[in-house]
Amino acid sequence: MQIFDGIISDRGSKYAVSGGPCGSPDEAKAFIKTLCRKKKFLKATHNSWAVLLADDGPIKNDDGESGAGMVIVRMLEREGVKNHIVVVTRWYGGKHLGGDRFRHVQTAVRHYLDTAL
Repeated sequence: MQIFDGIISDRGSKYAVSGGPCGSPDEAKAFIKTLCRKKKFLKATHNSWAVLLADDGPIKNDDGESGAGMVIVRMLEREGVKNHIVVVTRWYGGKHLGGDRFRHVQTAVRHYLDTAL
C-alpha cells in the first residue's frame, strides 16, 4: 500500500491518494478496511475508489462523492492499469468545491499513476 498524503488543498478541503495491487472485489474491500485502520482515513469525509479487474471489469465506490469513482475508472482505463486499486481521500473543509472536486480527483489519480507506477 502506497499513500501520498496532503497532495491537494483547496478552500479547506484536503486530499490524499493511495493504492496497491488488487485482484478481486474481496481484496478491494480488504484494502479499504486496512486503509481505514489508520484513524485519519477512517475520519475522512470520502474514500472514493476504483479498480479494473482483469477478469471482472471495473468496480468502484464513490463513498458519497458522486461521480468520483467513475473518474478514477476512466483514468485507469486510459492508462491500461488493471488489478490495481486507487483510492482518493477527501477531508471536507466546509466549502463546496463544485466541479473543481472532479479536477482534484483527476489530479490526485494522475499523481498516483505518475509516482507509484
